[in-house]
Amino acid sequence: MSETGVMICGHGSRDPEACAEFAELVARLEPHFPDWPVAMGYLEFARPTLREGLDRLRAKGVRRILALPAMLFAAGHVKNDVPSVLNRYAHEHGLEVRMARELGIDPRLLEAARDRIRTALETADEPVPPEETALVVVGRGTSDADANANVAKVCRLLWEGLGFQHAEVAYSGVAHPRTHIALDRIARLGFRQVVVFPWFLFTGVLVRRIYAAADQVAARHPAVRFIRAGYLAHHPGVIDTFVRRIRGILAGDTAMNCALCKYRERILGYEADVGTPQQSHHHHVEGIGTDADGHHHDHAHHAHDHPHPHLHHTRGPHPQARALAVAERAFRDGGP
Repeated sequence: MSETGVMICGHGSRDPEACAEFAELVARLEPHFPDWPVAMGYLEFARPTLREGLDRLRAKGVRRILALPAMLFAAGHVKNDVPSVLNRYAHEHGLEVRMARELGIDPRLLEAARDRIRTALETADEPVPPEETALVVVGRGTSDADANANVAKVCRLLWEGLGFQHAEVAYSGVAHPRTHIALDRIARLGFRQVVVFPWFLFTGVLVRRIYAAADQVAARHPAVRFIRAGYLAHHPGVIDTFVRRIRGILAGDTAMNCALCKYRERILGYEADVGTPQQSHHHHVEGIGTDADGHHHDHAHHAHDHPHPHLHHTRGPHPQARALAVAERAFRDGGP
């Protein structure tokens, strides 16, 4: 019996399909680690929780856990929430828990994105040349500027690598520009075709919201063809990146984006976040949602009478809040 185990730490979703896709990815990882037990858990909205996944490894005699945050970029969940749970669990049970760095910008993920975009273009009714096509890359959006900047970098790499005439970045929430605003703006530039690519691992509410925004904007601009590209999902490049991050723990390849981490350095617009304590803020939604079998959970022990401190709730306004409000008004009024 191995004393080393692998823990895949997911965000979690109330969407059963998203949870099923995550569970399938974990199942595809298991053959890559035949000597180590592999478990999974979610930070919020689904079961098993992170602690329940860790319990399963400990029950198998595991004393050293290699944990991977199954998230594309290092924002609040990767820097605060997941390590807080892991550190507390390790202290409570006397285990060694070592966490991998985020998936980040990786050549294999870019290749997966390329394949999703090319597949979408190949299934279109009629070909449109690249010089008449624009690309919009949509990231999740966060209150961490460095993570948002990485989405913009992905957009630039795909733009140049695939040879589109133009590309823009958008975000499904928190950051600006939001998906519908970016799509509406790019539709006014005269392109015959716009490819919408969600830089997401799995489906869920946000991915469906991105596609719905594309439909909304397409109705406003019937002369422009909007093509939905698939998200990353279980592409071999995604699996390979997961495996490399886990094995990278043993090689010491665990450094995240510390040089531009707003919790360590004074980043423009986020100066108040320096020195924020590392703690999880998802206790009130931990385990609520769906389990691995698609069953819904909303247990009474998750109900609390006291307020929950949450960094996203106690911070000041997002630096882009004013610009976002102006853009939203312009979109509603049909302006530029």
